[in-house]
Amino acid sequence: MPLDEKLPLLELEPLEIIYVASLQDVIGHLSGQWRPSIIMQEEDENQGSMDYLDFRQIIGHCDAKHALEIAAAGEHHVLLTGPPGCGKSLLAGSFPSILPALKKEAHLEVLSLYQLSRNACPHSKTPPYRNPHHSASGVSIIGGGQYPKPGEISLAHRGVLFLDEIGEFSKKTLDMLRQPLEDGLITISRTNATVTYPASFILLAAMNPCPCGYTGSNSHYCTCTPKQITAYQNRLSGPLRDRFDINLSLTPIDFNADAATENSEMVRGRVEEARYRQYERYGSEVCNGRVPYEILMNRSPLDDEQQRQLQRLSLKNGWSNRTQIKIIRLARDRRPARKPRHQRRTY
Repeated sequence: MPLDEKLPLLELEPLEIIYVASLQDVIGHLSGQWRPSIIMQEEDENQGSMDYLDFRQIIGHCDAKHALEIAAAGEHHVLLTGPPGCGKSLLAGSFPSILPALKKEAHLEVLSLYQLSRNACPHSKTPPYRNPHHSASGVSIIGGGQYPKPGEISLAHRGVLFLDEIGEFSKKTLDMLRQPLEDGLITISRTNATVTYPASFILLAAMNPCPCGYTGSNSHYCTCTPKQITAYQNRLSGPLRDRFDINLSLTPIDFNADAATENSEMVRGRVEEARYRQYERYGSEVCNGRVPYEILMNRSPLDDEQQRQLQRLSLKNGWSNRTQIKIIRLARDRRPARKPRHQRRTY
């Protein structure tokens, strides 16, 4: 066949996946002597999405929910800061319920990574949600070992990685997150092998404002010295902190506040619409939080007045170039706040 002649595309639909533990199972299945216990079949796209806490069950935190909706729409990283018990973990635990279901290609990527790591495979099309403890080793989070295998950041691929009490993780482990957050990949080098695993995830992190947790609280007295507070905040290096697109400061809520009227399904519908608009805008399945800067500015340019205003604010506040780009990315995900709720749309 001539080299310049294109090969025909192979049709893989419909695709059936059978999980096996050994070659003996494969031989047994092909010979009709073994029946698989697990077969991946087509699912409803929303199936399993409500395994997580629903937004309607969370009282108050309207601004935080709005910010998380923007984060879900544009795949932005979020840092939640507040005193103990204010709802940081609660909001993070409900975040997967507003994410669109995985498409087949993405689902297969996730299944492959779980198979490589010898973890139980998630059969739902809900994006994965990983919540490692702060005592976990760097290898278990980043990946590696004598025989390299995916870590938590790869198991969270196409989904969410939640680091509760992020200040308690080792500084070395946190700094190793910088490259995956930027590239969506993690490369592990060993003497006899170099492997690269996908690690494109939304990072949610939560931390207290100080070691005791009550700096700025109206109900508790903070016992920390300024030196202790500074040392605690410095556990997150500047480059890592700069990679969070959204910083949320939370306070305890009033239990007498009105109950939420929107459930996760309603919010997820707007997130899906917002992502569809971004896919159309950029010509591929990429969101505002990850699209290359050149493409972002080509498809969403700033006018002269907007550019001057951004530069003026940047000089006044000492914003880095990354912070300025972050503002432009977030502005594309802004949802009008003054329109009636049924008329609001994510852009």
